[in-house]
Amino acid sequence: MRRLSHRLSRRSRALARRLPLVSCIALAACSGNAGSPATPAARGEPAIPARVAAQFPSGWRLAAGAQGTVAPQAMAVSNSPDASAAAVEILRAGGNAVDAAVALGFALTVTWPEAGNIGGGGYSVVQMADGRTATIDYREIAPLAATRDMYLDANGKLTDKSIYGHLASGVPGAVAGLTALLERYGTMPLSRVMQPAIRLARDGFVVDTALAGSMSRAQNMVNRYTGIATPYFPRGRVVGAGDRLVQPDLARTLEAIAKEGAAAFYRGWIADSLVAEMQRGGGIITKADLARYAPAWRTPLRTTYRGYALVSMPPSSSGGVVVAEALNVLEQYPTLPAFGSTQYAHVVGSAYQRAFIDRNAKLADPDFVPVPVDRLTSKAYAQALRATIGPRASRTAELETAMNAISVPREREPEHTTHYSVVDAKGNAVATTTTLNNSWGSGVWVRGAGFMLNDEMDDFAAQPGKPNMFGLVQGEANAIQPGKRMLSAMSPTIVLDSKGQVLLVLGAAGGPTIITGTSQVILNVLEHRMSLMDAMRAPRIHHQALPDSLTYEDGGLAPAVLDSLTQMGYRMRRLRALVNVNAIMRVPGGWEGVPEPRRSGGAVGY
Repeated sequence: MRRLSHRLSRRSRALARRLPLVSCIALAACSGNAGSPATPAARGEPAIPARVAAQFPSGWRLAAGAQGTVAPQAMAVSNSPDASAAAVEILRAGGNAVDAAVALGFALTVTWPEAGNIGGGGYSVVQMADGRTATIDYREIAPLAATRDMYLDANGKLTDKSIYGHLASGVPGAVAGLTALLERYGTMPLSRVMQPAIRLARDGFVVDTALAGSMSRAQNMVNRYTGIATPYFPRGRVVGAGDRLVQPDLARTLEAIAKEGAAAFYRGWIADSLVAEMQRGGGIITKADLARYAPAWRTPLRTTYRGYALVSMPPSSSGGVVVAEALNVLEQYPTLPAFGSTQYAHVVGSAYQRAFIDRNAKLADPDFVPVPVDRLTSKAYAQALRATIGPRASRTAELETAMNAISVPREREPEHTTHYSVVDAKGNAVATTTTLNNSWGSGVWVRGAGFMLNDEMDDFAAQPGKPNMFGLVQGEANAIQPGKRMLSAMSPTIVLDSKGQVLLVLGAAGGPTIITGTSQVILNVLEHRMSLMDAMRAPRIHHQALPDSLTYEDGGLAPAVLDSLTQMGYRMRRLRALVNVNAIMRVPGGWEGVPEPRRSGGAVGY
């Protein structure tokens, strides 16, 4: 996780001036309020429980007590200020949250090319103000020519061909998913919703320090697998902070999609360009693969935590199931230990450890593998898991054996995903997580069409039983099969209050830490009653069963707590930062938006 400047880019400051009501750009170190909107009672809103001041360890680098961006009507939060502004442009024009989310998704292809994409896929969770909910799975799928052992060498060892180059790509699902979502729940035509993205690609936008740094780190990889000049590296140099990035090929692609819909991507000249790129580099995606791709509408996973409802993604995402399983275990405690204490780290880490054991062994594409979702998310099962948490750290191998005795119930998603959250004035909400997998995907740029391709094939268990590049050990359920969706950790989530109204809209990027990061922000708000900004700034921990260690952020645990956890048998692993969350919360007077304080982003509202 890279360190970023807290100063606003010139582009961010100009954008803030153009959006006069409320705009928070860059590292969530801002605050805002928009006049004097009607009180919650006057607007018929339920009372929101008072927030409690957070207490962080003395060595923690993010101070408590700041405020995010507050707006009375609507809010969009993403890793790109320009993309968030694109969503608000559509909201101001009369669109609903779905219209705005689709606009934001296409804009991220332009302004956040390391992860925002049309060359990858993702998931969206929708909560409409009239009570309707929906989840759409537009995860990539394995090409028809894919085989179980396609990434093993002649000696049976795993190669890096699932990570880099043309063979690493699954069939992209983003265009099919976003257009299907708009058609069912949006109110505007695709041609209108895509105008901000087209304009950003055609006319360009000013690159900030975050994107400039990302492009600099990606230059060698993209040049290696693309082999020609791209807009990111014209004449052999990286587009720098303050420069304008113009993408004419991508603008042409987006214009075709706006005019012809998903068919332009999956059957037209864009498909021809993608397949030609595959053939140039030894990839296996064909026109038949593209023509047969379809997103899957799934039944939303609805679970509860202490009276609040969570609406989240079922498989092929593992996020909703694992978040629910971990929270269900923690709900078995009448109250949780104090935040930041030894016992808190122990019980939360233990809940994650148990949930990840189930994830890695039993979750996969439900169209190929029976997945015991009801069992894994039941309160009774959580009670049995809670009984296995003792006073000391549990070794994962021993715990797996014990869990198999009480249950019927392995994976990944990389660091360079991206999440965005949108709410509108009527209370409609959309949580979307989307990815190319690795940052900048496979390193392959589709010439003539102007977008990066994913390396999602690495999200399969390319060699079941062996750790992947994120250390997760996955099982046979997630082995490669033609036409199968690879398992994901993406966790777009909407939390509803006791009256069924939206309270939180959130999700994250960060590999398997997506799950733990998303659920800890939920815990911080619901259990510890932190403000959203404090909930986002609070130190995070992570346990994914294997490797069998408790990960924590540098300075996030007091020295005495670290000593106690070590004495309890934990193997401790320190990282600079964990997870990239983007979230919105209902607050008195409207909505508060907070982009990830550890990264860059923008919250824009009105």
